[in-house]
Amino acid sequence: MKKAKLSALIATAALSSLTVALAQSAKLSDNVIKVGVLTDLSGVYSELSGPGSVKAAQMAAADFMAKNPSYRNKVQVVGVDHQNKADVASNKAAEMIDRQNVDVLMDLPTSSAALAASEIAKGKKIPVMVVTGGTTALTNDKCNKYTFHYAYDNYMLANGTGTAVTKRGGNSWYIIYPNYAFGQDLNRQMTAAIQENKGKLVTASDATPFPNTDFSSYLLKAQSLKPKVFGTMQAGNDLVNVVKQYNEFGLKQQGIGLGIGLLFETDVAALGQDAFAGALATVPWYWNMDARSREWSAGFEKAFGKKPTWAQAGVYSATMTYLNAVARAKSDNGDAVVKALEGHRFSDFFARGAHIRSQDHRVTLDVYTVQVKPKAQAKEAGDIFTKVATIPASKAFTPLAESKCKL
Repeated sequence: MKKAKLSALIATAALSSLTVALAQSAKLSDNVIKVGVLTDLSGVYSELSGPGSVKAAQMAAADFMAKNPSYRNKVQVVGVDHQNKADVASNKAAEMIDRQNVDVLMDLPTSSAALAASEIAKGKKIPVMVVTGGTTALTNDKCNKYTFHYAYDNYMLANGTGTAVTKRGGNSWYIIYPNYAFGQDLNRQMTAAIQENKGKLVTASDATPFPNTDFSSYLLKAQSLKPKVFGTMQAGNDLVNVVKQYNEFGLKQQGIGLGIGLLFETDVAALGQDAFAGALATVPWYWNMDARSREWSAGFEKAFGKKPTWAQAGVYSATMTYLNAVARAKSDNGDAVVKALEGHRFSDFFARGAHIRSQDHRVTLDVYTVQVKPKAQAKEAGDIFTKVATIPASKAFTPLAESKCKL
């Protein structure tokens, strides 16, 4: 008995010594890894990202520390509201890095805010993991060494949805888009995808104010133009308002289909599935896609009280990917982490067949074209999507041959 107790004490002491040694071997600024979730906590994108993204990052931090005892109590998460404004995002990014000693910026819905924060972080050599901002400029002409684009981008959306809808007979479109970086870029990408598949725009696309609540003039225009597809590149609450008014104006009954550039689960929940029924979209993930997705989603729902959006799941995955890179680099130094991220291949519950391209920092992964089910076909609450097709990672994103990125 005494020998058994002595052996146990020796083993415990050895493990403790190993944990201390590992902690000492990792060079952490301020002896902590601080993840900064710069997001929309109060505006049009707060439901699809916002507090849920902060919770997802906190869950990733807790899971990482549980799996890596040497980092126990060494990862912190802070959430900050950028109000979907580029100037606020710039100021908040600088403040988070300079005053709060944040080691990475995460999430960043609203492309103009993502671009602005990315520029600030570049000057301070701090990695940025953009999950919810969509502009392809982040890995194209506005790319930089410290910015990585996760989950999706506008090329992926257009390549998936624009192609699928046009090939299914929706070959004449009228498009509206929010007048900022995300909408402008998505309009260009969607137009290109439609034309590449022998479709056409019946008239030039229209820019709408952002944010906006009244889309009646654009819907009346669509009624007079009679395209096969009314394309809306709005997102979040703006998309909800567009679809609500699309149904009120009876465009579907008039034979004008709905083409959605960017769709989140919260958008469908806001109006009900029948308002979106039949619409096609492209997503990187959805909560009941398979057993792995369901398992993670159950944990998120228990912690947050709601099922996750794909953006929130993406924030968890991106946070874990960043923390694993810190562990491989044994440092949270920006240059060291960038080196550990570049070229990395992995697969988790969210990102399947993922690869972080070293040339432009685009994180490629398998994505899915989905169709919104009528509520009558839903097997349970939140059962929204039917998978139409899988687009492999190698084909989902901008080919490197077309990239203007120079890191």
